[in-house]
Amino acid sequence: MSKKVLIIGGAGFIGMNITRELASKGYQITIADNFFRGKMDKDLEEIVDKNSIRVVSDDFTKEEAFTDLEDDYEYVYMLASVVGVEYTEKIPNELIRINTQLILNTLEWIKSTQCKKVLFTSTSECYAGTIEAFGYKIPTPETVPVCIEDITHPRFTYAVTKMLGESGFIQYSKVYDFECTIVRFHNVYGPRMGFKHVIPQVVQRFLKGENPFKVFGFDQTRAFNFIDDAVRGTIDAMESEKTNGEILHIGDMNSEITIEELVHYIGSLIEYKGQYERQEAHSGSVSRRCPDTSKAEKLIGYKPAVGWKNGVKKTVDWYVDYLESGKNVFE
Repeated sequence: MSKKVLIIGGAGFIGMNITRELASKGYQITIADNFFRGKMDKDLEEIVDKNSIRVVSDDFTKEEAFTDLEDDYEYVYMLASVVGVEYTEKIPNELIRINTQLILNTLEWIKSTQCKKVLFTSTSECYAGTIEAFGYKIPTPETVPVCIEDITHPRFTYAVTKMLGESGFIQYSKVYDFECTIVRFHNVYGPRMGFKHVIPQVVQRFLKGENPFKVFGFDQTRAFNFIDDAVRGTIDAMESEKTNGEILHIGDMNSEITIEELVHYIGSLIEYKGQYERQEAHSGSVSRRCPDTSKAEKLIGYKPAVGWKNGVKKTVDWYVDYLESGKNVFE
């Protein structure tokens, strides 16, 4: 009998890729999303139609939206949130309101259902302040204390809501007797990720002919995690009993590179012939980030398979084609 799965936020970048993978397993899937762009994009529509996926379109910051969902899912993936540095800077108040209401409404709904397990997707941003202020070890394990370095900075509003979610789902699961796993993503990237992330933004700037090309935060490092690896790790974390009640770092501890190395590599793929100009990082940006994924490897055998150069090339090729062809996937 196929598993019955709910994906809250199933129309997003990671959500859609999880949906595709679970559909290939023959699962009975429901997607819950507000489709904030106004419509379902063609890629997701094809997956939905091909696999007879149920779609519930509503504003899940409202409690009544959850009445359209069933109450006996085996797995519930809670991915829905407003994410992106641009949103933290432009609408920090709305980001807090939306993400908090999504978390609390999901928790209040789940406690009265027969759903067996919830996976909440969190972020490395939760411990960014610990790295900056206290020099915590890198690669960083799940035991790192969560910390916000400057609570007044809008850059950290997203992290605050994810910290709430981590605590909320773990504590509710204990009281209301459902299983729960927390997954902290670390710089997940890939084709069709939108334009709120560094790789598509850099590609866009190269194609516009920026010269000299400004490399902001050139000496900062990140460990990028290709979407296929992140999806596999997330699903394995959900489906393993070994992860019940656990927090797992999902990323690639062997791919830590500087932003300068990343930008120069993208430039080489696009055959950029101009000059580069080093610039200071944007305010609130973390100087270094790399997860220790030993726990995920031990519990679920997680090992990223896509090296950062191969993954970045796939991503850049997709965005170059998208931008030069006038496609409207994100319209």
